[in-house]
Amino acid sequence: MLKQMRESKLFYWSVQILVIALLIWVFSQIGWVFTPIATFFSTLFGPIIAAGFLFYMLNPLVKLMMKIHIPRRIAVWLIFLILLGAVALLVAAIIPNLISQVTQIVNNFPEFIAEVRKSTTAFLNKPSLRKYNLSQSLTQLKIDPATILRSLLGGVSDNIGGVVSSVGSAVISAITVPVMLYYFLKDGHKLIPNIQRFFPNRFNDQIGDVLTKMNETISHYVAGEAVELLFVGTATGIGYVIIGMPYALLLGVVAGFMNIIPYLGPYIGVAPALIIAATISWEQMALVAVVVVIVQQLDGNFIYPNVVGKALDIHPLTIIILLLVVGNLWGIIGMIVGVPVYAVVKTVVEYWRNIRVLRENGDLEEFKEVPVQWHLPHPKDKQ
Repeated sequence: MLKQMRESKLFYWSVQILVIALLIWVFSQIGWVFTPIATFFSTLFGPIIAAGFLFYMLNPLVKLMMKIHIPRRIAVWLIFLILLGAVALLVAAIIPNLISQVTQIVNNFPEFIAEVRKSTTAFLNKPSLRKYNLSQSLTQLKIDPATILRSLLGGVSDNIGGVVSSVGSAVISAITVPVMLYYFLKDGHKLIPNIQRFFPNRFNDQIGDVLTKMNETISHYVAGEAVELLFVGTATGIGYVIIGMPYALLLGVVAGFMNIIPYLGPYIGVAPALIIAATISWEQMALVAVVVVIVQQLDGNFIYPNVVGKALDIHPLTIIILLLVVGNLWGIIGMIVGVPVYAVVKTVVEYWRNIRVLRENGDLEEFKEVPVQWHLPHPKDKQ
């Protein structure tokens, strides 16, 4: 009886759940022990991710220069000079316009609030809605969209300490990211051999194969996301210019960067444009929606499939839950890196599970014939 109970799947998973619950409870009781460690990793997390993203974008250029017999160190310095020139050009050509548009938004904020109130009142007083007395109900509840918006933005502006802290973190990142990027580009090729040293020699080929494929996958994913970010930001900005949206450049940049977040990114990116369009007219809001739909359709059906290719099948509900969890833990950075990290971890786990099955069946020699999916998910792929 006891033996049957031990061999049952219900008993196995019950023990696993109890152990996990016990570990969670223990960690919750001694969380103060891990606070310095968590602070250390949270401080480095953002710069490492930023430097890693740039590394995977620029490393192909290093390899290309090395093919024409340019030493790696010189190639890295040449790329840094090119990158510095590109940043200077970007600052000279685009940043002034962005600053100008942000300044206009701040200066026009009182008029913006008035337009929000006016547009909301006009909408609620339409004949089709007047019979519901929504305007009177909002007055009785003391709900004023303009007041809500003012309080939200005012709360942000009042948090001077948070703003100063964010500026300080940005300055530190601006210093540490280039340093990390330099050493990533200079010594990145040594990472896989150094990791292999921690494993027995008989596993070197397997470990090297796994790490190489992971590296290739992340490289393709980052390159694809960079192209996609550039396309969505540029196309959205041009679309906003065509329909006469104010602050088109700024709104296009926001849409491009937010598109990195799976599923939720396009909705977050269009929110500022819809708010501004609401102060103009409901027709303008419709035009904004049309621009976003066209850009997302072009991206999902043409740009992404040709840049990155087919994706690993991950259920949309899994991605949404993952985004909620990592977003709550690590904010916007977690939402950006959560899905690709999950996909890589999931693939590696499946890979080693296949090895265990082969070992149990005595077919470990077939290791390299084990099929592995090394593509990352994208929200626009059909599930």
